[in-house]
Parts: sequence; structure tokens; C-alpha cells
Amino acid sequence: MKILNSKLDLQLFYHQASEARQKAILLDYDGTLAPFHVNPEKAFPYPGVREMLKKVMQAPDVRTVFISGRCIRDLEALLEFDVKPELRGSHGLERLKSDGSYEVASMDEMAVQGLVMADEWIETTDYLNRCEKKPGCLAVRWRGLNERKISEMKSQVMETFSRIAEDWKLSLEEFDGGLELRAPVRNKGDAVKTVLYEMGPDVVAAYLGDDVTDEDAFKAIKGRGLAVLVRNALRPTAADIWIKPPEELLNFLSNWLPRGGK
Repeated sequence: MKILNSKLDLQLFYHQASEARQKAILLDYDGTLAPFHVNPEKAFPYPGVREMLKKVMQAPDVRTVFISGRCIRDLEALLEFDVKPELRGSHGLERLKSDGSYEVASMDEMAVQGLVMADEWIETTDYLNRCEKKPGCLAVRWRGLNERKISEMKSQVMETFSRIAEDWKLSLEEFDGGLELRAPVRNKGDAVKTVLYEMGPDVVAAYLGDDVTDEDAFKAIKGRGLAVLVRNALRPTAADIWIKPPEELLNFLSNWLPRGGK
């Protein structure tokens, strides 16, 4: 573990968390709880993480929320918990509450039409099997390809998606292993703000993420909780601390268990 924020008193944070009546742990999935996989359907959690999270979710004073770029349908299939978890999918555009109720944010017609155009273009290329279609998002992944193929694919997709993003007021972002075109309605930071607002000013919270798409969440939790970068290699970030999976991740999660529950 490495502390990145010189003003942070981590032991004080842990003490406050142990004494708090309500806590929130907010978690990205890919790259944070699970290693990346060429086949996204096989990106299962690191050893021990699923079992640790089950214990955390059973704690009566901890609200556990998964906030992912994946669509909720795919995220549910990978988590496989006995109880229905609280999920935010498609970068916060989708919401599945623990009671099973589902909602998706509305998008303006211009954004929808831009995504339709991008989808139609993808259908004419050789990249269709590397495209993930989600509510308000269209992601293209090149993980597992050789450098020449990645360069060729990235160049073509970037050129077309950049033009569509500009013409139809969409956001275009690179992530670890791909590129995503997105309706600028919600991001992970908005999902974090929603949880914190719902729980009130006394909540002690932490957000764990690995990718550049998690930076919005890191910034949103500043002043309200702890921003935790989870990855094997450090990168420029707004996070407060950096931990490596899976050992340091498991140790961090264990601090959210009731006393004596480790």
C-alpha cells in the first residue's frame, strides 16, 4: 500500500469507519475486483474476493454498491451473490436496487442517434465481435490482439468515433484495452454523489477503482471519503491511496467487517 495524499491520516479514517453508524463501500469491477480477461465473460473475481465481499455485504451497517462500466445484466452474471447486490451499470446510467427494482436514465434524442450511427458503422467492419453494446454506450475492445492489429483497429475506430462524438455531442474515452463512445448523461462520479446524498453527511465511504474512467468517482468522493486506486502499476491519479490486488485488496476489504469478523 502507498499513501498518495500527504494530508491523509489513514489510521484515523479506519477508526472513523469502525465507529460510524453507517458506511458505504463503492466498488468498480473489472481491473479492481477481477483481473482483465480477453473474454469479458470470464473475468471472474480474484481468489478470495467474492468470499470477502459476501462477508462485507452481510455487515448491517455497510452499504455495498458496485459501480461499473459494464451493463448490469453482464455484471450480475459475474458477481453471483446469494442476495441481490446493489448495482450501477453502464457508468451509472443503469441502476438496480437491492430490492430488485431497475431504472435507466433518460438520454436526449441527439445522443441516441449518434450511438445508432456508430452501431451501424461497426456492423460494416470486422470489429463487431469486439463491440459491447450497452445502454447509452458503445465500447470496442482490443485486448489480446497483437500490436499491429491494435494500432490498425484503434486508428480506424478512433477516426470514426471522434467524428461521430463531435457531430452528435457524445463523449469518447479510452479505457484499459479499448475505446468507448458514450452519451454524456451520467458517469461514475454521479453514481458516487447519489449514494452519498442518499446516506447523508455522516456516512464514512470509500470508492475503489483502477481505470481512468474511475477518476470521476475519485474526484466525487473527495472530502467525503477515501479514493482507492487498485492496480498492479501506479499511474497518475486523484486517488488517496494505491493498493495492489489481490492481497492488499483483501486486507483493505477486511477493514469493513465488524470487529472480530476478519
